[in-house]
Amino acid sequence: MGGVGQRGESADRASGAGRLTVRAELEDIVEDFKLSPKQMRLQMLLDYARSVPELPERYAAAREMLERVEECQTPFFVATEVDGDVVHLFFDAPPEAPTTRGFAGILSAGLEGATVSEVLETPPEFALSMGLGELVSPLRLRGMSAILVRIKRQLVAAASE
Repeated sequence: MGGVGQRGESADRASGAGRLTVRAELEDIVEDFKLSPKQMRLQMLLDYARSVPELPERYAAAREMLERVEECQTPFFVATEVDGDVVHLFFDAPPEAPTTRGFAGILSAGLEGATVSEVLETPPEFALSMGLGELVSPLRLRGMSAILVRIKRQLVAAASE
């Protein structure tokens, strides 16, 4: 996603210390948030909220194809598709839920096009390492983690079909 943070080398990145093992695109987002002041992180989260792609017509017309993430305070829905080993993510979150939409935007930017194993290996605590705990309530953080759990569960279910 252009314009939201820039890749930069930090001492931690260069040494490998304190890093989570995540896909490079998601790692860049995590590092950008981690290295930014609190107020800038909030603006970055809102920028990601505006970047959530529109649902394709097949999901917009058939909402039952989306799974609701019950742990989210606002109505939030997710669907995954796997093409070969490439993961595609689809989210539906109301505009009046910018923090949840922002997390969807982060997941979309960081995991869209990833392999199934890259997504499955993404640790749920990556959001905490971004400093989001200073911006959103623990309840919202739990909802954000639940979104990733749902994505992983859908991928495992798809693999067993």
